[in-house]
Amino acid sequence: MDSSQSVARGASQFKIAVVGGGLGGLTLASVLQHSYKIECIVFELDDTVDSRNQGGSLDLHVESGQLALEKAGLTDQFRKHARYQGQDIVLADMTGKILMQHVGSEGPTGGELDRPEIDRTVLRQMLIDSLDEDTIQWGKKVIKIEEESKDKENGNHRHTLTFQDGRTGTFDLVVGGDGAWSKIRKFVSETTPSYAGVTFIECRLSNVDIDHPKASKMVGNGTFWGLQNNKGLLCQRNGDGSIRVYVTLRIEENGLSHLDFSNPEIPRKHLMDIFSDWDDSLKALIEESSAFIPRGIYMLPTDYTWKSHPGVTLIGDAAHLMTPFAGEGANMAMLDGANLAAAISEIVHNGKDLATTIEKFEKDMHNVVMDFAIESLENMDTLISENGPQAVLKMFSMMRDDNAAP
Repeated sequence: MDSSQSVARGASQFKIAVVGGGLGGLTLASVLQHSYKIECIVFELDDTVDSRNQGGSLDLHVESGQLALEKAGLTDQFRKHARYQGQDIVLADMTGKILMQHVGSEGPTGGELDRPEIDRTVLRQMLIDSLDEDTIQWGKKVIKIEEESKDKENGNHRHTLTFQDGRTGTFDLVVGGDGAWSKIRKFVSETTPSYAGVTFIECRLSNVDIDHPKASKMVGNGTFWGLQNNKGLLCQRNGDGSIRVYVTLRIEENGLSHLDFSNPEIPRKHLMDIFSDWDDSLKALIEESSAFIPRGIYMLPTDYTWKSHPGVTLIGDAAHLMTPFAGEGANMAMLDGANLAAAISEIVHNGKDLATTIEKFEKDMHNVVMDFAIESLENMDTLISENGPQAVLKMFSMMRDDNAAP
């Protein structure tokens, strides 16, 4: 048995490699198995399911993330964990004055504003649990992808992946779901993400109802935005009783590289100085937080495309990395996974041509995503601005007017 056979065991005759076990790749695998009875293998860089923190909470939209879960047969599971009260939004300025309070629905509405929160860790585990055993191979880092020239001569488009452990596997379709700095993207395009001009410093308050009651009351059930002067304190309540705080600064790339983040007191002091003129109730979100993690915000061009390459495609952040200010990144990745699964079914079950089917999928994905990428960038410039609170109030007023229009 050669190495490609041993890596690809359990896959269907049409061998599919999904590089990256994020939400997009896992959704693809789950929909393939549940809706179309097609096997694939997911190669995940992490050694285990809990190798690293998966991040905070996200809102799943009816027309994208929730639709993808429906195609994976996971709607009931999702409803068990969805936090509809997490749709609440509170807006304040630097003085701590509350300028807006939006209360979300208490249950499913089915409309465009049906966007309950769910913790990323919970959602990812739901998808993992839905997969056949051995679908995911953990600790598999791709170091090279090569086209099989002999297959190309026969009209096939197979590619061989080489992994860090020295093993290889050859596949009919390789899907790059490997995130912002995708190794697979480099095979089809030279474009790389660029810094968007804003940096997050992620912090966390745990057991907030008991240990941080004032912050718990201020943030409420969902999202809290404290904004002004090109700065922000963007907070979200998570399902585990914690609050994640994203201290947001419009600074140059690597503008915090001089700080030693291994010692929390150093970034804490730096941030307390930056927010020194903000109300004490807001500064407490920094003062009472534990570890501080800097996260520069990067993006691909909003109109990014690549020349379609038969046998290789991209989904999620690998295909359309955008800023996180529209809540669309994860939703689009999951929709990509569901839509690509449908396209693969056309190839496997209905004999459709691989190259033209994948190219159509890519064009359709681009057409859906581009407006959201633009919206996300515009939202970032609205929130993180000199007069952020007033700009956000105007934005929500326009949204209400649009929803009221016939």
